[in-house]
Amino acid sequence: MSGGARAATAPLRVALVGNPNTGKSTLFNALTGLRQKVANYPGVTVERIEGRLRLGDRVATVVDLPGTYSLTAQSPDEAIALETLEGTSPHAPPPDVIVAVVDAVHLERNLFLCSQLLELGRPMVVALNQVDLAAAAGLRIDPVELTLALGVPVVATVATRGEGLDLLRHAIARAPELPRPQRPWSLPDDVAAALQPLQRALENLGYAPGVAAFEALRLIGAPDDDPRLTAHPELCPLRTEAQRQLRAAGRNPASVEAELRYAWIDDVVRRAVRREHPGRRWTDRIDAVVLHRVAGPILFLLLMGLLFQAIFAWAEPVMNVVESVVNSLGWAIASLLPLGELRSLWTDGIVAGVGAVLVFVPQIAILFLFLGLLEDSGYMARAAFLLDRLMRGVGLPGRAFVPLLSGYACAVPAVLATRTIEDRRDRLATILVIPFMSCSARLPIYTLLIGTFVPAVSVAGWISLQGLTLLGMYLLGTGTALGVAALFKRTLLRGRPRPLILELPPYRWPNPRTLVVQVGHRVALFLRRAGTVILALSVVLWALATYPRARVPAGTPPGQASEFQLEQSVLGRAGRAIEPLVRPIGFDWKIGVSILSSLAAREVFVSTMGTIYGVGDATETSPALRDKLRAARDPATGRPAYTPLVAFALMVFYVYALMCVSTIAVVARETGGGRIGWRWAAFQFAFMLALAYVAALLVYQGGRALGWG
Repeated sequence: MSGGARAATAPLRVALVGNPNTGKSTLFNALTGLRQKVANYPGVTVERIEGRLRLGDRVATVVDLPGTYSLTAQSPDEAIALETLEGTSPHAPPPDVIVAVVDAVHLERNLFLCSQLLELGRPMVVALNQVDLAAAAGLRIDPVELTLALGVPVVATVATRGEGLDLLRHAIARAPELPRPQRPWSLPDDVAAALQPLQRALENLGYAPGVAAFEALRLIGAPDDDPRLTAHPELCPLRTEAQRQLRAAGRNPASVEAELRYAWIDDVVRRAVRREHPGRRWTDRIDAVVLHRVAGPILFLLLMGLLFQAIFAWAEPVMNVVESVVNSLGWAIASLLPLGELRSLWTDGIVAGVGAVLVFVPQIAILFLFLGLLEDSGYMARAAFLLDRLMRGVGLPGRAFVPLLSGYACAVPAVLATRTIEDRRDRLATILVIPFMSCSARLPIYTLLIGTFVPAVSVAGWISLQGLTLLGMYLLGTGTALGVAALFKRTLLRGRPRPLILELPPYRWPNPRTLVVQVGHRVALFLRRAGTVILALSVVLWALATYPRARVPAGTPPGQASEFQLEQSVLGRAGRAIEPLVRPIGFDWKIGVSILSSLAAREVFVSTMGTIYGVGDATETSPALRDKLRAARDPATGRPAYTPLVAFALMVFYVYALMCVSTIAVVARETGGGRIGWRWAAFQFAFMLALAYVAALLVYQGGRALGWG
């Protein structure tokens, strides 16, 4: 086979790049289908999404780069996009073809990024997406004229309907054979001459000529600690000399570049776009309601209520089915194992760990399905606009509302949902306070304690005291979350408040296939990231609760044998060891052991208390367990071990304490991973634990001082 034939069939690496809200991800899913894999770029939480695309005899790897408005990197995702496109990334080879996804509705703005991509000198294709929406807005764009103006193939597409995809595949396959694109505009002679030595030095470092010219212009205005300058100090004197010459000539390269670039964009639009005058767009008519001062917030509350209902109530039957299937399979396999440690490890360690992972899947799937619907339809940006003023009062952006609301169901998907928050400090502050929102795992604890110690009476004749108590726990957590967020934003995560700059994308029907693919990726990512950690820690907790094996005294009732074994285990001894610490807040060693075991999952508190009191498969509504708790006596005083005051202190403790390894694991991953991520997770755990202890201490000791003991 000749070299040319080999080149024609060699695998291609295609980079998909574009502004946010251009339909880039929809186009990516339409091109690659289910042949995708999701990971993170090393060292950052920016996702790396790759898919496979068949181009006749060729197979192409398509990389969906993070959305960016320009190649001037201001955030980790923009830096990843720039390094990949320039071919300077240590984690990925340079692309063979760049596919620039352009929103036809906002062609002028999208051409800014296109003009920068052309300067890189790599084979390039422009996907002119959403031409149907542009036509509805009265814009008639000529792809042929646009091709002549840009010097690269332009293909009109409607990714949501699969239109233009065959032409796009053909253009991608042919792109490497076409002449390389050139910078579509020229710098003035004096500016180009001043930059020439710096450009040559960059070429000597391995930069392609087009990339070197682009980078030379960037470096003139870069800060002194720019990584390119610190890595190559020999560039500093060349940059200083170029800056001196430009100042002497009275030139500002950034201003000159902007003027020339936008003059070129205006010329392209004038040649390729014909404007008509349609009537009022249906997007404007919908916005008149969605963004209305009164109707907008009401509609938002209705949608959020629907989301909350779906996550909290609709997922429960599916979660029960998942739990039942896992347990059934677990017991079926356990019946094949001999009695002893191996069976105990399987049922109480591995199956319990797998169940703790899989039981979250329905909630995560429903959450991201709703978020995908809201995002792809164009509503999410409008919701952020509506809520920005309210959330800014506590230092958070409007986009933080949905993750906080999702925290009522489960903190794990809520933390993942913070990816819609662009500012790093805002996102970190939101992640740190999400666990204060009372998740569904706390509900069994609240239900057990309220049902046991709060009288089933009515207030004002119709309001349930038990219901009011439960509402109080939720309000306490929510109020604390907002207060702590305000504290963090004024101290630990202080920064200049950023004005909300949002693009309101046109409304569109979400693509079902794209939604299914996105939800599947999010669920798979959760299972890979959090699942391994949860499973491992669940097995560790099983070992701590099982060993060392104790010899149960003869005559011990069967119901008390498991309690005796637990008390003699490492976990039980740890409970005894921490009893002096928890006594001031009204807890004994049994509650201490249950708190330690609930690190695997908060609801494990109930089953651990059931094990201690020999109730067996106890639930929060178990009458036997409630009777045992009411009848329990302090062996030292003979008085009731648990009172309504102890119950309230315990509920307040769980409102604040981060007793959930799955949340800890996900927080560590989402705050940077590695040492940095685990430091933030450790800080969050310690801060919330200290706050929980102090709050429970105030409740218990304050109640005793008032004679409520």
